[in-house]
Amino acid sequence: MREVKPIITVNETEGQKLKIAGGNYRIIISGKETNGEYAVIEMSVPPGAGPNLHSHADFTETFYVLEGEVSFKSESGNYIAKQHSFINIPKGGIVHGFKNITDKPAKLLCTVAPAGLDDLFEEMANYLESDSSNSENETKEKISSLFEKYGQKMYPENYLD
Repeated sequence: MREVKPIITVNETEGQKLKIAGGNYRIIISGKETNGEYAVIEMSVPPGAGPNLHSHADFTETFYVLEGEVSFKSESGNYIAKQHSFINIPKGGIVHGFKNITDKPAKLLCTVAPAGLDDLFEEMANYLESDSSNSENETKEKISSLFEKYGQKMYPENYLD
């Protein structure tokens, strides 16, 4: 007899809520719930904010723009992603990043496969909440070590210029 796995449902008030870089993130479904296969994260990104250039060789990352407009920058070019746009960052480590280019928060639905980015966000949010007494330099070092721990490589802002 085959194992029947239950369907997972999550409503708009459920999921783990995190504060990261001035934005509000909600882990809709974590790797813990999918046996590490994937995670889905809703991101509310403040105006002018977004992740610095980075890469990750071991997972695919996709974004669906629910609200707003973001400028994606990568080794393969630049793209303005408007509402209802879809972006796929394949496995392999392509350097990429994005910024919200509107004056309102942009809302993105991010899926990563396999999971792991959800754990990075959880650990980063916990660190930022609990260690507010650290200097800016100590915080940057800790964030950098967390990124490294989760297979992320950071690049200078002007790396693709």
